[in-house]
Amino acid sequence: MTVRRATGRGPAADGRSVRRTHLRATGLAARVLLPAAVLLGSLSLAASGRAAAGPEDRASGTIKLSTWNLDWFTQRPDGDPSLPADVHGRRNDDIARLAAYAARLHPDVAALEEVDGAPMAAKLFPPDRFRLEATHDDLPQRVVLAVARGIGVERHPDLDALDVPPDAITADDPRAGPVHHLRRGLDATLTLPGGETLRVLAVHLKSGCWDAALVGGNRPSCRILRFQLKVLTGWIAARRAEGIPFAVLGDFNRRLKLGDPFLQALQDAAPVRSATEGRASPCWGGEDFIDQIVVGGPARDWMVPGSLRVMVYHEPAAMKDALSDHCPTSVVLHPTPAATAAR
Repeated sequence: MTVRRATGRGPAADGRSVRRTHLRATGLAARVLLPAAVLLGSLSLAASGRAAAGPEDRASGTIKLSTWNLDWFTQRPDGDPSLPADVHGRRNDDIARLAAYAARLHPDVAALEEVDGAPMAAKLFPPDRFRLEATHDDLPQRVVLAVARGIGVERHPDLDALDVPPDAITADDPRAGPVHHLRRGLDATLTLPGGETLRVLAVHLKSGCWDAALVGGNRPSCRILRFQLKVLTGWIAARRAEGIPFAVLGDFNRRLKLGDPFLQALQDAAPVRSATEGRASPCWGGEDFIDQIVVGGPARDWMVPGSLRVMVYHEPAAMKDALSDHCPTSVVLHPTPAATAAR
């Protein structure tokens, strides 16, 4: 669930212009970055949304990190006990449509959420071009990491502490009855073509606490997210102690705005940079980011300024269920061995 922040119909194009509160757009699919003030339609700000270089213009030696929640990407039959009653398996034409967007996205590393395992991910990211790693939990909504061939992958144990146990939250939580498992995190070390390493954690956190108070409220979802935040900050603090480059990416189900206590807790654990801070997404007409890419350690200096991109769909909103309610979000890193050695 997201809160819409702007209007605008139809597909968007690279280098779209923004005039006051509406978006003018053409082309198949856009990768654009818009200031939050523009999507909020501030009449005091006449601005243009400038799209930085697309993947075809990326400098040699850079890597593209993406995150994409694929919204119940499964082909389990209707009535499967693991699926909600209103969720239906994907049709072949849905998959073909998404595969075309995946090919256009062309990431080096992609965190994929709500995917029913590596075989489903392979329908969008061919195994001859990508190594596919999935979390080991037994859920139809799993986290999968797609890594381009040529990048080394060393798996670490899943961060299963993100699957919050029922006794870790108060007794009035709805989960105190039947246990509903949450998604684990996928933890891996990548060896990049230049020899640098990047530790990555791909996550899909608890929904329902997008910007509510983490402390002092009565939302069960916020209590669970607060517990998950402790797990995340512990992982980040360990990477800081190791002095290595790292990235946490995925569906945070949290709007990391300036001053948000969730973002502040991450920054207290280690100096990190959020790719989306101060920005808003053009996905499905405009909304706040909940899909996040956060980098720390030497990787803070690797993020290419202005490289944040969102690929929007050209289909009308009525087709959202056939695609996803999330758009792929990406950023470009330029690893530098000198920076790695200096920290």
